[in-house]
Amino acid sequence: MDYSLITTRLGEQLRNRRLNRGLTQARLAALAGITRQKVIAIEKGDLTVGMTAYARVVGALDCEFALVPAAMPTLDEIEGVFS
Repeated sequence: MDYSLITTRLGEQLRNRRLNRGLTQARLAALAGITRQKVIAIEKGDLTVGMTAYARVVGALDCEFALVPAAMPTLDEIEGVFS
């Protein structure tokens, strides 16, 4: 599986968790001790963001990492491949 798909999916899950908790990006950044720009990059699945920043956000959202078997990409996730 393409590792960029993994960070994209993780970013989407973190964004959904943030929204479900009623947090703004700025508030989450403050809770995690990182910048709002870093939260934006994480939510986009940016590959340049370090693991520590991801871990800080996960912790600030009262979550933890769990490994699960990879799922096949959805059509939406691979649509750019065919254009």
